Amino acid sequence: MKFVTFLVDNEKKLGMLNRDMTKVVNINNLNLYRTYNDMMDLIKNSSRHDLKLLKKVYDEESCIRENGYSIDNIKICTPIETLESDILCLGLNYREHVEETARSFKDDSIDIPEYPVYFSKRAVSPIGPGDNIDSHGEVTEQLDYEVELAVIIGKDGINIAKEDAEEYIFGYTIMNDVSARDVQQRHVQWYRGKSLDTFTSLGPCIVHKSELKFPVELDLCSKVNGELRQNSNTKNFIFDIPTIIHDISQGMTLRAGDIIATGTPSGVGMGFKPPKFLKKGDVVQCEVENIGVLENKIV
Repeated sequence: MKFVTFLVDNEKKLGMLNRDMTKVVNINNLNLYRTYNDMMDLIKNSSRHDLKLLKKVYDEESCIRENGYSIDNIKICTPIETLESDILCLGLNYREHVEETARSFKDDSIDIPEYPVYFSKRAVSPIGPGDNIDSHGEVTEQLDYEVELAVIIGKDGINIAKEDAEEYIFGYTIMNDVSARDVQQRHVQWYRGKSLDTFTSLGPCIVHKSELKFPVELDLCSKVNGELRQNSNTKNFIFDIPTIIHDISQGMTLRAGDIIATGTPSGVGMGFKPPKFLKKGDVVQCEVENIGVLENKIV
């Protein structure tokens, strides 16, 4: 199942795409047990009965084809419009990215981490596919991109065992962890350099966990103006998703609706010689297998 927030006739609706992502149906027109106000409501409160019915509609497809809107006649928005907490981010979770970060920051102390490296990213109002990323030229001269697989937590949990990790996941989406590298270095801690307005792009959909084998092994890549920059697979994680969920939940409650960004592979702009930072007019595409493409323009 691929869930979206979409705009039609100037009204936001909660939808489900068909498999080839050409049609979307309003899930509140599907005789579910209850009406869902938005994506966060679905994540937190979807019943087993409703998910079973949605799965049946998704697998059979005829209902979506016959009653859905054409993707060409609606706008896909960021799946979750208002986050209830900052995004939990993994830094340095691909070996090659560790190496390029140490080289780019000229910091020999950056090495393959023994334990997961966490930071948070402020995301009061994330943007979605087709939305513009503000270049913030008055703040940064080193604007960068990072394709990441983002995990959406589906229920509250603490001290979660690795073997139980999938039980606490609702689904997955794509995140472009837009970053101001000079601000990152200037302030040492990464929070500000990762948290300027429009620096969190999510979408195009949330793929329910039932659609993907766990732990996931998905190709992911990024392109700038059509040029391939990043190209890897989540099987190359240093710390896989069961390990991350187990580790971060020790003594700290994960809440339904929390987002965990699992890190980015090598090929970010700062890693090139000379660096290939983003500029106004650039178009960034972040793609993850079985989820889709998240495209944004720099303005």
